[in-house]
Amino acid sequence: MNICIKSCLAELVGTFTLCFVGAGAIIMDSYTGGGVGLVGIALAHGLALSVAVTATMNVSGGQINPAITLGLMSVGREKSSQGIANIISQLIGGAIGGLLLVLLFPADAVDAALVGTPVLADGVGAGKGIGIEAVGTFLLAMAVFGTAVGSKAPKGMAGFGIGLTLSFVILAIGPLTGAALNPARHFGTAIFAGEFSPMLVYWIGPVVGAVISFQLCSRILEGGKAEK
Repeated sequence: MNICIKSCLAELVGTFTLCFVGAGAIIMDSYTGGGVGLVGIALAHGLALSVAVTATMNVSGGQINPAITLGLMSVGREKSSQGIANIISQLIGGAIGGLLLVLLFPADAVDAALVGTPVLADGVGAGKGIGIEAVGTFLLAMAVFGTAVGSKAPKGMAGFGIGLTLSFVILAIGPLTGAALNPARHFGTAIFAGEFSPMLVYWIGPVVGAVISFQLCSRILEGGKAEK
């Protein structure tokens, strides 16, 4: 089993960046009584992901998301052993981000915001939540394929395109599910907020959306079959 430790460390740091900044913006929105707002939260997530992807692209491919990693594995763009190692690293990175938010940010705001954990809105059940997260992650994965993975991906656009996609998806669906689109983003804060009941929503939805997106992009947009 050949695992690149540098790739694991890059994924850990990149996911930590997304979780700490994204969830931190949600906590600060609570702390300031809505001063950050949905637009600010969307920008915080998008900018953090943009920087994380750009910084790790040449090391690990800038995956920063277990759903994206599993999608890449489904089309043969990531080896299983490295993919699993990357996913574990992503979950650890998210958890470190959540832990530091609990330790460093004002306790009242942290508790009020559930450590910045994405949650389902009233009237949005598990089924709808899975569907919404799947559609959002489908769009995110399409951006990943189009700007970073596909054979015709433009050079130097991955971080910008992927981060921008996360921002506009949060604007569209954030109030409904929190728009995690990323199991590690949810896991990293949920374990400290005690929000375990909707955990499967934030695994099933993103993974299904990412796998379908990569399969379609690989087989249709690239005009060929998924790699083995």
